Amino acid sequence: MTPSPTTDRPAPTLTTRRPPSGTAVLDPVPLCAALADATRWEILAVLGDRDASASELAEELPISRQAIAKHLQQLAAVGLVEPVRVGRAIRYRALGARLGQLARHLETIGRGWDARLSRLKDVAETLHRG
Repeated sequence: MTPSPTTDRPAPTLTTRRPPSGTAVLDPVPLCAALADATRWEILAVLGDRDASASELAEELPISRQAIAKHLQQLAAVGLVEPVRVGRAIRYRALGARLGQLARHLETIGRGWDARLSRLKDVAETLHRG
C-alpha cells in the first residue's frame, strides 16, 4: 500500500478476490459495455418476447439490417443472445441467464453498500447522541 496524501494511513489498493475452485467468475465489464447502447437494449427487449432474425429486427427498429447484425454480434460475443439456424435463416434468441448473473452480481454489490451505509449511520447516530 502507498501512503495517502491526506493521512498517514496507507491508501487501499484494489484486490482481486479468488473464487472457490471450480466456480465461474462473472466479468461484468464486457456485459456492461455491451449493454451501454440503447439500440442493444431495444434488441434485447424484442428478443425477450420472441426469437427474431436480423431482418425482422430491422423492420421494427429504426436502423439498418447491417447495423442490427453488428449489434447482434456484440450481444452474442458476451453471451446475451444466441444465433440459431432455422433452415437457411439465422434467428436470435435472448439468453436471460447472463442477465440474471449480472443482476445477482449487482445485487451483491448493492447489499455490500447497504451494509456499509448502515454502519456509517450507526456511527453517526452514536456520535450525535454524545
